[in-house]
Amino acid sequence: MNGSSGLSTPSLILNSTGHHLRDSSMALKRLDAKTSSSHNANMNTRTKRTTVYFDSGLYRAIRLKSANTNRSVSDIVNESLRESLREDQEDLAAFDERADEPNISYEDFLAKLKADGKI
Repeated sequence: MNGSSGLSTPSLILNSTGHHLRDSSMALKRLDAKTSSSHNANMNTRTKRTTVYFDSGLYRAIRLKSANTNRSVSDIVNESLRESLREDQEDLAAFDERADEPNISYEDFLAKLKADGKI
């Protein structure tokens, strides 16, 4: 058990190509990525090492996707993170575009809906 959280911290080790070496088959899975001084083929940046704990269902899904697409787990995670950050950037841009619109409180909005007979 992991101290105060009560979560199991299984031992899951993947080699640099994402192949599974050892697994304690706990509810959460740990993915260790290696630091590399070489450049990533998709980007001209160095890779960084981190540990990610996956829900066991997500872990299985990403491993299956990795096997079915002949892509590394790291590549899939990087792509997903980039997409999520792109969406965040689009959301922030939309907020900026609407910055001059009048604000209405939740309470006032509910009162307007009630006055209009919608709730």
